[in-house]
Amino acid sequence: MGASKKINMLEGSLWNKLIVFALPLAFTGMLQQLYNAADVAVLGRFVSDLAVAAVGNNVPVIGLIISFCMGLSLGVNVVVAHALGMKNDRKASEAVRTSFLTAIVFGIIALIIGLVFSDAAMDWLEVPAEVRDHALIYLRVYLLGMPFIAIYNFLAAIFRSQGDTQTPLWALLAASLFNIAGNLFAVLVLDWGIAGVALATVLANLLSAIILFVKLTQIEGPLKLEVSQLLHIDSSSLKSIVRIGLPAGIQGAVYSLSNLVIQSAINSLGPAAMAGSVAAFTIEINVYCFINAFSLAATTFVSQNYGARNLDRCYRVMWVTLGLNMCVTILMTALVLVFSRDLLGIFTNSEEVIALGLIRILWVVLPQPLSVVMDTLSGCMRGYGYSLPPAMVTLVVVCSVRLIWVYTAFPMAPTYETLMMVYPLSWVITMAGLIILYVRLIRRIKNRRQPIDDEI
Repeated sequence: MGASKKINMLEGSLWNKLIVFALPLAFTGMLQQLYNAADVAVLGRFVSDLAVAAVGNNVPVIGLIISFCMGLSLGVNVVVAHALGMKNDRKASEAVRTSFLTAIVFGIIALIIGLVFSDAAMDWLEVPAEVRDHALIYLRVYLLGMPFIAIYNFLAAIFRSQGDTQTPLWALLAASLFNIAGNLFAVLVLDWGIAGVALATVLANLLSAIILFVKLTQIEGPLKLEVSQLLHIDSSSLKSIVRIGLPAGIQGAVYSLSNLVIQSAINSLGPAAMAGSVAAFTIEINVYCFINAFSLAATTFVSQNYGARNLDRCYRVMWVTLGLNMCVTILMTALVLVFSRDLLGIFTNSEEVIALGLIRILWVVLPQPLSVVMDTLSGCMRGYGYSLPPAMVTLVVVCSVRLIWVYTAFPMAPTYETLMMVYPLSWVITMAGLIILYVRLIRRIKNRRQPIDDEI
């Protein structure tokens, strides 16, 4: 890997390095979302709104699995970055091999579980009969790509650990272009409809995984993936990855789980509400990509500096990241609000669907600065190896608030707008809990001037 792709996180100014790290990561997240956007756009333009609704019903199900996968990969990011900060090349190398094998195992398990419970997921979401068959086909084909999704995310976390966010970006760019071309070919030439679109996405995920695997076997240094030693798992690295990544995975999955409940309520409002929701979600998630990118930057920068015992710099990382994240998010939110109707028009010609999409944008995109505070603090706490408490706060608050709202407020006023109000409400309460956790953690670190754990 070229030295130009590495970032010295331990010395020098922070703001410019955080931007250089976060922006490629944000674009990577947007390209990941482009998979779904391309599927929605092609199906909406060339198949039907029912096909779009079928994809929309699968967004929370797929999001549940992928969020857990990405959260688990954060354990890889923290463990490898911490080893690099300590200049412990042996530990970094062991973590790389262990991460790759963990990705394969997780991907296969996720595939099997997803296929077994796909019918049950449709029942739980109360998917309408006219959409159910399309939704099942898309989900079952899409799940075939789970091992490749897991490998890509885990290997991308390894590259991120030393500041290289460009290689995963270029790999995903190639895969995204392949996915768009594959979608069009499957629908317009082969006439395979929703199954063809899902298959094109599976092959695109395979391509991105292969690119990162090949790159990781070719680089020099402690992060090189030695094919001859792939079966050597380091139990210490595995334990640390799971201890840090599992709570982060739970935290991400909780959002998706709560969204499953909301999706079920959306389904009760009809196909137009389903289509409007998925179109707006496809837009709003791209704003969140920038929020998440700066959060991951905070995790990585804190991890390396914590490994080097540079605590004062760890504290500065939080404030600089929070400021940058807030500025970028406000800019992105303003752009979405100005061009919201045009953006929704990419996915549908229906005025009813566009009107419902605009309601979601108002209630979900406009309050995104709340997510900036939540994600930045969570990212910093994970960088310290303090992963379980933020996950538990999210688990308890988000799930309870959204479940209570769906089963109390929504039945009293069963409208699409009533459902959307629960998002900012749950964020405000969760943000307050995370602020309290972060302040307590920093006080604990300052009082002890030593690691929270003996070894990350």
